[in-house]
Parts: sequence; C-alpha cells; structure tokens
Amino acid sequence: MHMAVAGSPRPRVVVDGKFFRLGDKKFYVKGIAYGPLPPNAQGQPFAAPEQTALDLDQIRELGANVIRVYHVPPRWFLDMADEREIKVLVDIPWNKHLSFDTAARRAEAREAVRNAVSACSRHPAVFAFSIANEIPPDIIRWTGAEAAAGFIDELVFEARRVDPGCLCTYSNFPSTEFLRPRAVDFITFNVYLHREPAFKNYLARLQMMADTKPLVLGEFGIDSLREGEARKCEMLSWQIEDSFRAGLAGTIVFTFTDEWQKDGRQVEGWEMGLVSRDRWPKESYSAVKKMFRAAPHFPLANYPKVSVVVASYNGARTLKACLESLQRLNYPDYEIILVDDGSTDATQKIAAEVGRITPNAPPVVCIRHERNFGLSVARNTGITAATGEIVAFTDSDCRADEDWLYYLVGSLAGSEFVGVGGPNLLPPEDSRVAAAVMVSPGGPAHVMLTDREAEHIPGCNMAFYKRALEEIGGFDPIFAKAGDDVDVCWRLQEAGCKIGFSPSAFVWHYRRSTVGAYLKQQEGYGEAEALLVRKHPENFNSFGGGIWHGRIYAASKYGVELRAPVIYHGLFGSAGFQKIYAPEPSGTLMFCTTLEYHLFVTIPLWILTGIFHYLLPVAIASLLIPAGVCALAGAQAELPGNKIKWWSRPLVALLFLLQPIVRGMARYQGRLAQRPLELAAQESLDSVALFHGGQPLDEVQYWAGERIDRLDFVAAIFRRLQERGWPNKSDVGWSNYDVEINGSRWSHLLLTTVVEDHPQQRHLVRCRLRAVWSFQAKVIFWGLLGMELLFVGVMGFERIWPWFVLLTLPLVGWFVQRQRRKVQSVVTVFLDQLAKESSLTKIQSEPGSH
Repeated sequence: MHMAVAGSPRPRVVVDGKFFRLGDKKFYVKGIAYGPLPPNAQGQPFAAPEQTALDLDQIRELGANVIRVYHVPPRWFLDMADEREIKVLVDIPWNKHLSFDTAARRAEAREAVRNAVSACSRHPAVFAFSIANEIPPDIIRWTGAEAAAGFIDELVFEARRVDPGCLCTYSNFPSTEFLRPRAVDFITFNVYLHREPAFKNYLARLQMMADTKPLVLGEFGIDSLREGEARKCEMLSWQIEDSFRAGLAGTIVFTFTDEWQKDGRQVEGWEMGLVSRDRWPKESYSAVKKMFRAAPHFPLANYPKVSVVVASYNGARTLKACLESLQRLNYPDYEIILVDDGSTDATQKIAAEVGRITPNAPPVVCIRHERNFGLSVARNTGITAATGEIVAFTDSDCRADEDWLYYLVGSLAGSEFVGVGGPNLLPPEDSRVAAAVMVSPGGPAHVMLTDREAEHIPGCNMAFYKRALEEIGGFDPIFAKAGDDVDVCWRLQEAGCKIGFSPSAFVWHYRRSTVGAYLKQQEGYGEAEALLVRKHPENFNSFGGGIWHGRIYAASKYGVELRAPVIYHGLFGSAGFQKIYAPEPSGTLMFCTTLEYHLFVTIPLWILTGIFHYLLPVAIASLLIPAGVCALAGAQAELPGNKIKWWSRPLVALLFLLQPIVRGMARYQGRLAQRPLELAAQESLDSVALFHGGQPLDEVQYWAGERIDRLDFVAAIFRRLQERGWPNKSDVGWSNYDVEINGSRWSHLLLTTVVEDHPQQRHLVRCRLRAVWSFQAKVIFWGLLGMELLFVGVMGFERIWPWFVLLTLPLVGWFVQRQRRKVQSVVTVFLDQLAKESSLTKIQSEPGSH
C-alpha cells in the first residue's frame, strides 16, 4: 500500500482514466456487498462491533478490498474497515421508490445526501458514495429520464459541496439502462445474467456506454438454493474473470452472508451469500477468494512479443513523458522503437537520457532519419525494424497507461481481429484550451460498427499483427502528416480483415494548446482527406467529406443535437432491458458551417447585395445561421467540469466556425493540386484513330470461346493497370462499377463488366466505359458559371451583351466531352490488348450503332 508522509493527509482513491488510483498504485475494486443486517443494540442496520470485526476479517481473508453497504455506516465501522485496509462504497438511502417530482421530496433527498456525506466526510476508509441504487423504471418513466438524470447530477453536486474530493456514482441496472447522469465520477451497473455469452456481450455494451469513465460491476451474484453451490462457484468464477478481462475497474459480489434484510424484513428463501447465516464459508467463498487473488490481470493465452513504435518529428515537449510511460508497461515481452523523423529539437538528447535513467526497463531503440520523410515513412521504418509479432503504435504527444499492452493484446490474441485500438483521453494536467480543443470537431476518434468491432481506430493508439501490415504493404508514404491510420484501416477491411476495440487500453493524449496549433493540425487533416478521396472515393461524399458506416465515439460532437433520445420502455414500461436510441446529430445544420456553404451561399449573397439592396437581410441571415449553429454546438459541448472558464464555450463555438473552413480549404487545395495522369503516355496510334473515328466508345464486347470467369478477368485488368502505373480504385462493395480509372485532369472512367451465357456454349464479355467529369473539371465549370453570373449581375441583367459570356460554358462542356472520349479511346485499346492475350474476339461496332 502507498505510505503517506508523516503528518500528511492519507491519500484517497481517485479516478485515473478508465481505472482508479490510490497513491502511486492502481486500485482495482475487488468488492463484496455487506448487509443490510438486522439492527444491532444501537438500532443501526449493522452487526454488533464484535461480529463486524469478525466479518471484516473474513472479508479481508477473501481478498476483497471494498465492501458495499446500503446504509450510512457509523464511524466505528469505518475505523474497523480502515484498520483492515478495506474501502467502503456507501449507498445513500432516501425514498427513491417514491416519485421525486415535488419540491419537498427533492429537498428530503438533498438533505439525506448532505447528512450521509457529512457523517463520513474525509474518512480514509470511504471509497465513494452511491447517490442512489436502482431507482425503479416506473419512477424514472414518470419523472422523465432527462429530469431524473439531472436530479442525480444535483445530488452529486450536493455531495461535493460537503466533501469536494469525494467520488460519486449512481448504481444503475438494465431496466433503466437509458439513464445517463453526467456528473458521476464512474459508472456502476448491477447485472444479474447467468449465461456467459450474454454476460460478455452486455459488458461490452456497458463499456461503450461508460465511454471514458471507469466501469464497476456494482452487484452480481448467484442463489445457492436455485443454482446449487457447484454451479454458483462456476458462474461466479467466470463472471469475475470476464469482468476484469473486459477492462472493468472492479466488481462487487452480492453478497457476503445469507443473513440480510430488505425493507426492514429478513429475506427468506434466498441464499446469495458466500457464507451462511452463522458465517460458515461456502464453496463459493473459496471460489471467489481464488479469483480475487488472480485479479485483475488474469493470464493471457500467450504473450506474443510486441514492438511499440513511436514516430516523432520535433515532439520533444512531450516525448520524455511518452517514453517513460512506455518503459513502465505491465507486459512481459516488448520493445520500444523511436523513429526520429528528422527532428531539429532535443529529441535525440531526450531519447538518450530516458534510456539511461530508467533501470530494468526495455531500452529505447532510436532510429534517426536524416530528414523529415513524413509520418507513414517513419511508421514503415518502425515496422521494418520491429522484431515482434505485433506492432503497436502511439505518438510522442501521448503517454500510455501501464496496462495498455495487456488489454490490447488481450483483445487481439485469440480473436478474429488483425488489429485493435483503444481510446485516447485528455490528461488531467492538460490546459483549459486543450480541453476546448478536445470537444471541438476533427479530433482523433474511434468509429464502431458493433460494441467490439471498429471501422476506424486512431493512429495514436493502435496495434496490428505485423504480417497483416506487411500483406497490405504497410502505410502509404503519400500520407506525410495524417490519414495513414484511416487508409490502413480501410485497406485491411477491403482485404476482408476485421479490426477490434479495447475500451480499457487507453493512452493519455495531449491536445493542441493554442488555436493556431489546432487549426494547423486541421489543415494537415484536410490535406490528408484530399489524398484519401482519391484512394477511397466510395467513403466520401461529393464535397469530400468522410462517410462512416459506424458510430463515431469522440468527446467532440460532429453535429448539433436537435431531437431528444428515444427510449424503448417496453409494453407499459415493463421491459427488463430499456435501451436508449440517441438520434444522429444534425448534419444538415452543420452544412451551414462548411466552406461550401460560404462559397455558394454566403459570398454570392453579399456580392449580390451590392446590386440588389433588398437582399441585405438574407445576406445577414446567411452569416447568423452558421454563427447560431456554432453557438449551439458550444453550448452542447461536454467540457470537463474542472476545465471550464467563462470563455470555454465561446472558444468551442469559434473553433466549430473556423475548423470546417480551414480543413475544407486544405482539402480543396490538395485535390486541385493533385498531379493528374499524363494521358499522352498511355496513348497510341490505335487510340488516336479511335478518338477521331465515329464509332461509339461507351461499350466494348468480346466473344469468349470457352467459359470465362468475370472476376478473373477483372483481376487481370487490375494487374495490367498496376504494371502500367495507371492510378485506379476498385469497388469494395458499395459501387455499381468494378474499377475507377483515373484518366486525366478533366475526366475519369468507370468500368463495369458482365459475362453473358449464349447458346452453343458461347460467352459474351461486355465492358461498359462510362466517362465522368473529374473533380477539377466540376470545380472549374461551376466556378466559371458563378463568376459569369456575377459578371452579368454587376453589368446589369437588363442588358443583352453581358449574357454572351455564358457562351463559354458550352465550349467548356465540348472540351470536357472530347477529353472523356479520349479517355474512352485509350481504355478501349487497353482492353483490346488484354482481350487478345486472353484469346477473346472483339465484336467490331459500326459508326452510329448502339
């Protein structure tokens, strides 16, 4: 245990990310419920002091470090617990079975909380206060979920007014799963599920609901009478093990003894205790004792070597904390590889110092690039140097929890996943500006397809089997600043792989501490999106915004919430599991903050206002709408309570206003600046002849003498495109074409194939060549149209001659149409050559056919 300095206050249990900490050590809750018992001689719902001492000795022998009591304990009880180094979770009793919709009843509840916290205030044995336990679903339904959650938050604030340092929770259960108080320090759920698959699935669900807060299983237990001791031992064993393997911060078994009361009456016909009424230990006592001794780190099936790669460019400010945290990991076999990507700061000096001053820790292997090559190249260097079966990645502005690798590998090994990620949390010491940045748009987030499977995991916290990364060619070097993690996740999924998520494998991630640094980061993200659009067009909308198929989990909301969540209560509010369905944030309103909105709405309106003065109110409204949306987003932001200043929410609103513009400008600049394919390099005399010929080029057909597999034919197309270095993008199941071939700056081609079975075992291979305008062509066309309409407006709509400038638009259309035909002609010759090698006979089309 942590030893306090003489004369200094005893350390209290505090929240530490997804876990607790007592002094300098993690504190995992290994608890047991105790009571309520028949009143003692003093009328207290506890045993006599002599019996209590014996009970606490048995509980300590069990290996428990927390007891949960359902009444406010007297000081002598807390003193006894403290002598045995046992912490107490105090359930505060008040009339929660009565509707608290009147001022009088709410005042009674507040008074009960104040009195309870005052009675136990600052006692070293107190672990936390449970503000309430299992408020009945009918009461919540009557009161309203939002109002009930708000009242629980009020009671938490009431407790903190008495004891500012106390921990508070609310003990929820599946019947009111939808209840989400925000002020609690950790999430507590009472769960009684006796089938292991259902139990595991529900824990995964609860971890997603708990998000960044610790999750404690507040009650679980088995009845000896109905299940039998053998079955009880088996179930309690896997329930404890599964809970800790799932990354919970602790568990509390219900209950210690068969002797307990409910509503002042002795409970008969139930034997939930680990000991009998006369305190004789049952077999389940020994089973729980064995599991508590093993908890929290149950052995993994195997411990593959892990190579931890940190790619750093001028990250000296936080690098020391990062490397020191990695040297303290609770994992037996790993190495640390620092890739210094051409840093000009003190990176090399820090790496050398950390390697010297941390004894008995894995050394830091430092690989230096002579110049800055970019994030992907640095990570690929780390992969090449890695000797581990698994390669884990974090950033120099992160520091890892000591159990980071234990939970990552635990979720990865033996699963169907080839990669796994975890959350990234704001360090407690980070600045208030950083807290505002955390809840602003564009931060690193995980995207979940299910409670376990992820669509995307952030690059600051991810691990993959090395073989999986090698099979897809590692990270793409074109991603120098960001986007490499998104690209890798999507490419692995395209290859049929799955990616998992481990809620407790977290890292502390320092955010940008100035507005300028944040906007510079978003600019880099915009540049990365421009590259991602070209590689993964099916995952982006027409404006280049990302399209996710899963749910985004981030401290920042990617939209404003306009509708209240919908709760499934079951028929007449009787469902055992009452779920909440949160509506998606409004993407329509968020469009009003985008660069496109300002380009196509705000700016034209203000220009036209100079001509048509009556448009001034509309133009003003065009500015007020995005400002109002951003103000609403700032008001809805869930800022950490200890990081809020008067300027925090206005700052978040400002960042919501600036981020889409900065990121959008970088994205468009990147897409417009992308070097197009030199189509002339792919042209030949045959393609030039086709281009000038009169026959249509939107389809080519070939006869096959024997059965041809269409997928083999498509695969041959891809191989030949790769040999020629011709940029392309395959369908991954969401498109109605097989491959998109980048033609030129002006036009791309969508190729679709089909094989028809004809009589006499003849097979017809048909290839549709649909040429489309490129992004650059669309921007130029619509930009030209906007400027010409503006010119007409300035010169006067009533005049005839300014309208003649619009004649340039048909010329642009004619030019792009010729570029489309050129792409079709080149691809047709390409297919003809491939068909000839595959012994296919081309069907010649005549001019004017089709």
